[in-house]
Amino acid sequence: MVLPSEPEFEQALNEIASTLGPLFERNPEYKKALAVSQIPERVVQFRVVWEDDSGNMQVNRGYRVQFNSALGPYKGGLRFHPSVNLSILKFLGYEQIFKNALTGLMMGGGKGGADFDPKGKSDNEIRKFCYAFMQELSRHIGADTDVPAGDIGVGGREVAYMFGAYKKYRNEFTGVLTGKGMNFGGSNIRPEATGYGLVYYVSHMLAQLSTPTDYNNKRVLISGSGNVAQYAALKVIELGGSVLSLSDSKGALIAKDAKGFTVDDISAIANIKLERKYLTDFVQTGDVAQRFEYHEGKRPWALVDKVDIALPSATQNEVSKEEAEALVAAGCKIVAEGSNMGSTQEAIDVFEHSRATSGANGLWYAPGKAANCGGVAVSGLEMAQNSQRLQWTHAEVDDKLKGIMKNCYEICYNTAKDYAAQGQPEGTLPSLVQGANIAGFIKVADAMKAQGNWW
Repeated sequence: MVLPSEPEFEQALNEIASTLGPLFERNPEYKKALAVSQIPERVVQFRVVWEDDSGNMQVNRGYRVQFNSALGPYKGGLRFHPSVNLSILKFLGYEQIFKNALTGLMMGGGKGGADFDPKGKSDNEIRKFCYAFMQELSRHIGADTDVPAGDIGVGGREVAYMFGAYKKYRNEFTGVLTGKGMNFGGSNIRPEATGYGLVYYVSHMLAQLSTPTDYNNKRVLISGSGNVAQYAALKVIELGGSVLSLSDSKGALIAKDAKGFTVDDISAIANIKLERKYLTDFVQTGDVAQRFEYHEGKRPWALVDKVDIALPSATQNEVSKEEAEALVAAGCKIVAEGSNMGSTQEAIDVFEHSRATSGANGLWYAPGKAANCGGVAVSGLEMAQNSQRLQWTHAEVDDKLKGIMKNCYEICYNTAKDYAAQGQPEGTLPSLVQGANIAGFIKVADAMKAQGNWW
């Protein structure tokens, strides 16, 4: 059920439904599953009343969309941002169902948050808000029911406050949130997981090209400058690639030469972001202005003439049709989303047209539900560690993450090959967006049918 006031959810639903045609041709009964799956099992909406540092009462809207539990407890992040509304959370929750299915772990899909803006708030105000938010949310979540995590505006500090609040209200120490601190049930690799997993996924795509290759000397554009972008950049640099861009809500920073960003640059940007500052503050340090060019109000996709790989890692709908065309013109071979629904439907159409009509020279696109599932995968591994009262080493978690991303890629690739259209040019690679959507959908739909949710 889609309402006119839910444009983000409508876009996400259309993105899934538009690729399921070949599945419905073979198995038309799955259309029933699509109709059922698009309605959340439960939506919780509540007020959050809290007191600011001046003693004034403030009120915000809180939400939790418990979308689908066919494969396990609801799992998905909490977002604190003024833009949060039910349409955005339903879009994120619907995507989360199929993303979680592709990890191979026992996790359902959900999403939540509040229209609270942590920017400009003191630690004390954020603590008060988190405790007020969890006072109601704690009634609806639990280690075997619904396990939230962080998202935009919800980092380690906020997760810790909410974990403390849950423990106080429910009088139990349990793995009810992921992304916790290492000294109270967190997991190694969790902050790095989405960025690292994205880079691991793309490494399998590179190896599958008509001329198999790796990251060495590849020119890589990355948007965003938060956790996902930072750790994706560090892993690309480690594997021999050149990161030529980062960005934030105010503009894009483009390297003037092929050396791109260094590890020290990424570290400096991470420190600036911890202080909730912008890339403009980074530009004002040292020799940065000589090495980089800042483009106010721009995204990086149309600012570089020659590109090998593009990794959108900021927010939804950050690649437009015109920017997609610019990436194709710049010779980009792979676009993989570190952000959720990072490309508009028009941009995806450009990517898929290039793939389907240009043979081995086409651009290959990987959707966020597959390429960025590493974050929720390690959240799932954190849940497993909490259940066992164990903490795995950095190397153990990283190895498991690599295995999950490899399996996810192979499921998407093999499903895409199975449902590929006939008569495409020689060397045409299969559609990973179609492969990811069909593979994730079948897994969820079959579990729902077995449990009597559709027939």
